[in-house]
Amino acid sequence: MRGIVGLGGYLPAQRLDRTTIAAVAGGGGGTGTRRVASYDEDATTMAVEAARLALRSAPGVLPRAVYLSTTAPPYLDKTNATAVHAALRLPDDVVAADFGGAVRSGVAALRLALRGGEPALVLTGDVRTGLPGSPDESEGGDAPAALLVGGEEDGPVLAEHLGGASTTAEFLDRWRTPGDVRSKVWEERFGESQYVPLATAAWTDALRATGLDAGDVDHVVLTGTHARAVRGAARKLGVRPDALVDDLSSRVGNPGAAAPGLLLTSTLESAAPGAVVALVVLADGADVLLFRTTPALAELRPPRAVADQLEAGRDLPYGRFLSWRGLLPV
Repeated sequence: MRGIVGLGGYLPAQRLDRTTIAAVAGGGGGTGTRRVASYDEDATTMAVEAARLALRSAPGVLPRAVYLSTTAPPYLDKTNATAVHAALRLPDDVVAADFGGAVRSGVAALRLALRGGEPALVLTGDVRTGLPGSPDESEGGDAPAALLVGGEEDGPVLAEHLGGASTTAEFLDRWRTPGDVRSKVWEERFGESQYVPLATAAWTDALRATGLDAGDVDHVVLTGTHARAVRGAARKLGVRPDALVDDLSSRVGNPGAAAPGLLLTSTLESAAPGAVVALVVLADGADVLLFRTTPALAELRPPRAVADQLEAGRDLPYGRFLSWRGLLPV
């Protein structure tokens, strides 16, 4: 049995009220809040916080690999995961590697770890931004997540990996060239027409591979940066409406590459043993991973549950948010 043996999600303390954006930017905003990395936080430092929580949830498990995925790496050419490795004081023979540049890299690192033979710490962290008043600015979010993957020989498996499937296609629905501070997006209908068939195909293949029916799935974590495509895919999966997990977009925002790990962590922290959990990620195709929670999950005591962190936080003035992002002179 191989699966998730430890987990942790971290929410930055700063919280931006979207209703304050329009008064300054002249438009945009909306309702709800999004989490914001502080001026001294980045994808790597936030990943360290999540990693510490994951390791505390699985005492005695030593990862033999650290994988860090982000679309906003603090460094290029240099490996960012080595900073996490150093902060966790891991042995020199533990490999540290980056998976970066694309939103899909987070779930790709998780798939690789689940297929491996040694315990691996899969970290995702993103700092999402956009032009003032744009949808990306208000709908994005900053957060990391950590999933410790291993087998029964490493520690109690909280969620057994049952299997999954993937589909891949090349099309430009969202992209950012090197040096750009914001992403460009294609017309929403185009992305939806591409993603929904890809998600449906991956979902069907994953159920067939695991011998499950859509009605057997208790919790569905469905995420992607294309909100319209996510909503369209949700209508095609054939699951109960109450099985769809809250994507936290109204309170956290969408943290890009970190969204799958954060939402899966939050779901497992509150799930009951014996539940089937599906992770569906739409990014340059579709990835579906299926898990079944084990009796060991009942003994999980998260050091800082995502649900508890949602209730905490401090309001951040929009002007300060712009200055931290380098979009407003200080």
